[in-house]
Amino acid sequence: MRPFRYARADDVTGAVALLAESPDGAFLGGGTNLVDLMKLDVATPDLLVDVRRLTSDQVEELPDGGIRIGAATPNSDLAAHPLVRSRYPVLSQALLSGASGQLRNLATAGGNLLQRTRCVYFQNVTTPCNKREPGTGCPAIDGHHRELAILGASPECVATHPSDFAVALVALDATVHTEGPDGGRRIPITELHRLPGGEPHRDTVLAHGELITAIEVPPLAFATRSRYRKVRDRASYAFALVSVAAAVDMTDGIVRDVRIALGGVAPKPWRASRAEELLRGGPAREDRFRAAAEAELAEAVPLPGNAFKVPLARNTLTRTLLDLVDGPA
Repeated sequence: MRPFRYARADDVTGAVALLAESPDGAFLGGGTNLVDLMKLDVATPDLLVDVRRLTSDQVEELPDGGIRIGAATPNSDLAAHPLVRSRYPVLSQALLSGASGQLRNLATAGGNLLQRTRCVYFQNVTTPCNKREPGTGCPAIDGHHRELAILGASPECVATHPSDFAVALVALDATVHTEGPDGGRRIPITELHRLPGGEPHRDTVLAHGELITAIEVPPLAFATRSRYRKVRDRASYAFALVSVAAAVDMTDGIVRDVRIALGGVAPKPWRASRAEELLRGGPAREDRFRAAAEAELAEAVPLPGNAFKVPLARNTLTRTLLDLVDGPA
């Protein structure tokens, strides 16, 4: 491991100021992803600024019925919180489908959103990778890409974003609160992560030294009828080949409203807006669900080794919606 400096600040403003002095520094929360990347020599920060105790580690109920999640809230605490389990079960299910119990005890809500890709070329410093070193190429396109993107990729990068939690938050239209060198801002979760385009090394819209302080989930009455379904190679401790976060508002067999996001298929959590539009106001039937899924995936550009993801995503989305409308309200 390369040598680095470790620092603590008294508050968020101090932490932001510390990192602003170090272009190669990084914030340290739970460290479950960052420390792994440091061990692999993928991440080489010269300064770690510990922010674990600077932001809230609690879930607060908001006056409008939504919730505010402190960025330092451990994933295990968040998944078990009564408000999350009762009002937003999709969030709890997404969190519990990720990592292991030990990692969930340490990983934080804010850090979860900033996980780097698990592409094998990104994690191997002996291979080229545009995300790790811009301009070196993307060997995954002609190499091993079974787990990688079928939507939103570019010739520069076909990696996928690994967070389950982020997919559920996208379906719920959450907002991310940050504090940075230029002050605070509120970022819709759908705009936090970037598609690679010609700059695959930029995962998010965050500036250097900008810290996630909280996540706000708006009230959504029908989120009580929500589900997260994750398809993976083994029953635990595996990243999604395809995942679906969905919530459905149904009355008398008609879909009044619906929220859908896909994971494991794109470089960012993928909001299935086209499928949502087709489903609203129509009957809650399997053929309608399948047609909406096919419309959402119409622009998929799979590679030879991951073409199976197209029918897998279609079937997973259809099955998830069927389970929601057939289950209890």
